[in-house]
Amino acid sequence: MAKKTTYKPQKKLTFIDIIKGNFLNRDEIKTHYRYFLLLFVLMMVMIYSNHKVNQKIEVVNELKEQTEEFKSRNAYAQSRLIKVKMESQLGKEMIQDSLLPLESHPHKLLIKLDSSYAKAE
Repeated sequence: MAKKTTYKPQKKLTFIDIIKGNFLNRDEIKTHYRYFLLLFVLMMVMIYSNHKVNQKIEVVNELKEQTEEFKSRNAYAQSRLIKVKMESQLGKEMIQDSLLPLESHPHKLLIKLDSSYAKAE
């Protein structure tokens, strides 16, 4: 005669059992360990990809800061270039009007008046 399989009811799974990890000893888990292993691997892949995304975001933020700096440098260089072009254009117009450009720039004279001198007038 064939042996009769006896059904032994397992106790109900509680939250405390899940926290302690006792659910891993159940017969149901032992039969489906491949699925749990797959879930574990997928979670690890998800954590790793999230870590890589965070690193990429940091790199993108650094590159944005650098582009802003280079844009400001470019604007400054363009403004200086415009000034140089204006000076050369003025030089050409001065030559057409038979004026000569200055070799040295003029000096600014500062005159200080003494307070006793101002009272005398």
